[in-house]
Amino acid sequence: MTQWPAGVDRIVLDSTTSTMTEAAHMAASITSPTWIMAHQQTDGRGRRGRAWLTPKGNLTATLVFEPHCTPAQAAQRSFLAANALYNALAIYVPSEKLSLKWPNDVLLSGGKVAGILLESAGHHGAVSYLSIGIGVNLQTIPQGVKDAAFGPTSLKAAGGRDVDSIDFLTTLANAYADQEALLATHGFTRIRTDWLKHAAKLGEVITARTTLTEITGTFKTIDDDGNLVLITGAGLQVIPAADVYF
Repeated sequence: MTQWPAGVDRIVLDSTTSTMTEAAHMAASITSPTWIMAHQQTDGRGRRGRAWLTPKGNLTATLVFEPHCTPAQAAQRSFLAANALYNALAIYVPSEKLSLKWPNDVLLSGGKVAGILLESAGHHGAVSYLSIGIGVNLQTIPQGVKDAAFGPTSLKAAGGRDVDSIDFLTTLANAYADQEALLATHGFTRIRTDWLKHAAKLGEVITARTTLTEITGTFKTIDDDGNLVLITGAGLQVIPAADVYF
């Protein structure tokens, strides 16, 4: 049986409005990296204020910790989380069915199986705490999802091995701890390289939709800051934030 990673705490709640909200409330009092998981979440949220639905049996959890870094370095943790999710899910479903969609989704057979949300607080250019919220559709495909670039799927629906949320969290927590060890030893370059190995549509034409415009081009890479880099008719376009469609 997989052991919980050393030096990391875990809190499991029956129900909460949002594990991200719980993390914000607890951030000042934690003494080590802490995963907060809830069996039921009544007011979950994703990027840009979108609702994140959490049917029973799916995973909703947030890792909260003090990263001892700048805001830009904290933002890079989205890619650590994506790599950890890929590695964790690959234990339960063939890895060739999985891909990573910039900036923070995991696709399974073309459907969205997991999402990542980062929130942080700090002052004077230092991050005092970082929360990494993760939702994974393990058992059930959420119903009523609107305006999604990619429709949701679940591990079970895609033929993956059955796993309950607590066991999956243990797998994920270990996978994320491995990513932090890689970051400490090799820097973000290694994280970026590993992410690109599994990137959806790398080298193909995609569309990035920002709050102001829409840019279509060939997905060339992500840069050292995690920005999306497209080759377009106007040359290279570096995009720090957008929703991606293909």
